[in-house]
Amino acid sequence: MGETMSKRLKLHLGGEAEMEERAFTNPFPDYEAAASMAAAGAAEEPGCDRPPPTPDEFGLPFHNDGKIIPNFTRRIQTKIKDLLQQMEEGLKTADPHDCSAYTGWTGIALLYLQLYRVTCDQTYLLRSLDYVKRTLRNLNGRRVTFLCGDAGPLAVGAVVYHKLKSDCESQECITKLLQLQRTVVCRDSDLPDELLYGRAGYLYALLYLNTEIGPGTVCEAAIQEVVSAILESGKALSREERKAERCPLLYQWHRKQYVGAAHGMAGIFYVLMQPAAKVDQETLTEMVKPSVDYVRHRRFRSGNYPSSLSNETDRLVHWCHGAPGVIHMLMQAYKVFKEEKYLKDAMDCSDVIWQRGLLRKGYGVCHGTAGNGYSFLSLYHLTQDKKYLYRACKAWPVQFTFSPTSSYQRHHGFQRLNLALRRWIKRCKKTERPNWTKSHQIA
Repeated sequence: MGETMSKRLKLHLGGEAEMEERAFTNPFPDYEAAASMAAAGAAEEPGCDRPPPTPDEFGLPFHNDGKIIPNFTRRIQTKIKDLLQQMEEGLKTADPHDCSAYTGWTGIALLYLQLYRVTCDQTYLLRSLDYVKRTLRNLNGRRVTFLCGDAGPLAVGAVVYHKLKSDCESQECITKLLQLQRTVVCRDSDLPDELLYGRAGYLYALLYLNTEIGPGTVCEAAIQEVVSAILESGKALSREERKAERCPLLYQWHRKQYVGAAHGMAGIFYVLMQPAAKVDQETLTEMVKPSVDYVRHRRFRSGNYPSSLSNETDRLVHWCHGAPGVIHMLMQAYKVFKEEKYLKDAMDCSDVIWQRGLLRKGYGVCHGTAGNGYSFLSLYHLTQDKKYLYRACKAWPVQFTFSPTSSYQRHHGFQRLNLALRRWIKRCKKTERPNWTKSHQIA
């Protein structure tokens, strides 16, 4: 190879080294190995004195029929109770103005709403209502999406009030949500199309209401207006970039053509392929499908995906950027188009996440272990293959086995902070000082 090395190879080798720092080495055997050990244990000679081994002894959190074993269920329930107490204590000093579902009070309301669904305990629903009321008093009108804007508090509020049979309050939330639509569909608006801050995020809120409360809660015309705005935006950029034949729908955020679920095409296509979006079959086949395929063909040999079309670094394995977000687009494409290639690619994503997705960065959905583990659960629901249920269960304890405040993470966290500060200082030195500095010096 001599003294030169290709750019792609350098990126690949650098990515491998960085990935060791970004993620824990997966300590678990995969499902096939664990199942083989359990089968070997069950096949012990019948004359043995001790009782037959339980699946848990071999690291299997469920029985042959896929039913979660009581011991594992108890561990989860105990940990949830413990974490709820810690959370409530921490919320006493939380930002009172962050009402988003992504990082704020609406996310807490969603948590309690989900606990109510699982347990049918009315206490959780009333706790969700407490947080909904807090968010509805603090809407700021700056953003319009489910995760990061006013659409999230309004949609969750409508659902909580509906479940409490407070129809008047529920309808008021829906009316306010629909009033945001003018901004979303305006052609002169600089609103992006992505899921976190853009049109797809607003569309998700509308679909959420029709799923949670019932079809027709938001009229089809309102949904179609937002869908049309997203499609027209994607077609316009595709024409501008001269990619209309290969990728009929192209999207960008901050002038980058992102791939992942948060800011990129995977998140947008996932929402457009939802049955409740009512995108006609011709548009799905002629526009969405080839665009999904364009994203598929950008994947790395590892099975992971780049953060943007211009990025050649196989580095991020997050829901926001990488396989854990793209996998949901692929699973939805499989449901819509019934082609095995999408399911195969989703399974390849799962393998990448299993190998490289036990992140040191945190526990969250966007770029943490929880978001990565959720992909396994989704794939299990789709395939009923117990391998993915096993992986989901194994991803869960990792969040509590490895401390985010370990000495390793503190050390490397300070290293990253120091590096970021140095880069910022360097940029400041390169920037020309404004003219007013001399005239404002202290006499």
